[in-house]
Amino acid sequence: MNGSLAGKIKNIILLQAVIMIYTISSVMSKEASASGGDLLRFLFFFGMEFAILGVYAVLWQQMIKRFELSVAYANRSMAVVWSMVWAVLFFHDTITLQNIAGVVLVMTGTLIINTGTEEG
Repeated sequence: MNGSLAGKIKNIILLQAVIMIYTISSVMSKEASASGGDLLRFLFFFGMEFAILGVYAVLWQQMIKRFELSVAYANRSMAVVWSMVWAVLFFHDTITLQNIAGVVLVMTGTLIINTGTEEG
């Protein structure tokens, strides 16, 4: 049973890594929109966003092979958490109590979905 639990945890970590990759595309998008008329900067960040979304699409297909579709999509809600982390790290945004409450709700729901499913 420990081996299957370790495998499930590994898959959830991989799924979260794929979701993190997806949210990094939003960082690239924000940087592209802030290019202020600098065409090379815009093209670089737009190209990075496009490339990241391509990598994400391939990885997401692999993830939905490992999980029930409902579990995979429930985990995508964690994109809110990762987006908030990037907003703080890269753009020095502030976190409010409402942000924290929302993240706690998202994480709780995701935890319930991940622990409430049977491995097939």
